[in-house]
Amino acid sequence: MVRNTGRRPTLSARAAGYFCPVMGPRRIGRILLGYFLRGLLLVVPATVLIWALWKALAFLDGIIPIDIPGVGLLTLLVGLTLFGWLGSTILYQPVAEIGEEVLKRIPFLKTFYGAIKDLVEAVVGNKRRFDRPVLVRLSASSDLERLGFITEDDLAHLGLPKGKVAVYMPHSFAWSGNLVIVPAANVTLLDARAADVMKFVVSGGVSKVDDDAS
Repeated sequence: MVRNTGRRPTLSARAAGYFCPVMGPRRIGRILLGYFLRGLLLVVPATVLIWALWKALAFLDGIIPIDIPGVGLLTLLVGLTLFGWLGSTILYQPVAEIGEEVLKRIPFLKTFYGAIKDLVEAVVGNKRRFDRPVLVRLSASSDLERLGFITEDDLAHLGLPKGKVAVYMPHSFAWSGNLVIVPAANVTLLDARAADVMKFVVSGGVSKVDDDAS
């Protein structure tokens, strides 16, 4: 016979009753769903990154078709490094002048080559342009603002007066964007790293600035 002492259950007894209940199907389903969503958060970003890197490396490796995997990519890297070295020597200038002279005779190729060259220089070259993040007010009668990067603050070559700047606004979850011309008064320079602002925009505002990135 069990005696009733009148004492309340101890913490360990209550914890045992809390953690060992008879769980119903709905509770089990919620727990499994939570584990599944947590697994997605852990696996999907790494899987997408590995897949993108694999596709990029496979594409680069296929530019120079060699039967041995990886040799085409290695050859491409060595070739680009060699061209970079040649571009820093006196041999590059006369060859570049001849190439540009040929391109001047083909208007479409000249425009396409010039745009690609300027874009590459703006991203990885000495004339970087995506290094001034700004907040742009799109209309004086609205509080709507967008993040962007000043790419040119002198538009005289377009026949535009002073006081207007060119701002590139990247799209979220894409490698595209819009170029807009706005009054300089509508632009506010941001005290933030360009890489952090780009990551914030491309991620749709989900990514945050790393505390140790400064």
